[in-house]
Amino acid sequence: MGELVFVGLGLFDEKDITLKGLDAARAADSVFAEFYTSSLRGTTVATLELMIGKAIKSLTRKDIEQGSEILDAARRGSVALLIPGDPMSATTHVALRLRAIDAGIETRIVHGPSIVSAAAGVLGLQSYKFGRATTVPFTGDTFRPASPLDVIEENRKRGLHTLVLLDIKEDGEFLTAGKAIEYLLELAAERKSDAFTADTLVCAVGQVGSDRPRVAAGRAK
Repeated sequence: MGELVFVGLGLFDEKDITLKGLDAARAADSVFAEFYTSSLRGTTVATLELMIGKAIKSLTRKDIEQGSEILDAARRGSVALLIPGDPMSATTHVALRLRAIDAGIETRIVHGPSIVSAAAGVLGLQSYKFGRATTVPFTGDTFRPASPLDVIEENRKRGLHTLVLLDIKEDGEFLTAGKAIEYLLELAAERKSDAFTADTLVCAVGQVGSDRPRVAAGRAK
């Protein structure tokens, strides 16, 4: 029986991977990667392949959720799964690890820099003053989840900041901060909630991990 190693790639480019992560990727018989939870804007798969010295097969969310291909490979040998940020930040990766353990496959985690801690650092905020994080997804006529506003409301009652992650489609399209703010204002108005108003202070960060991260702050409207 082989091994499945979850390797965090960090935040921005190929230089964010740790030395331990690089060693694990180079030692693996097969290397897979996913970029549906985030994308490394400062690099490419080709650059990662050149640095590791191995071909990388990119997987979709469906591939990870099904897990059959990567688990079959891990039964035969050592597999590295490259993941932006820190490997266990997404529920799909946790579920895949549990499936591997149930199948008798050894698992290992090589952590990487995560936006969860980096966003606070870039903004000069205290990480321990953040509550539960939430994600604003792409919405539609029949899909308008209220959970992001619920999390913000809960955190504000406790005097805590909220890290709001923005959705990304598998074709690489990002939900913008502006669209997320519009949606939260609409939700709050519909529910007559004062948890998120035009006067709410909002900070937006992008390209964190690069030499010049983008930071903006102001009232929601």
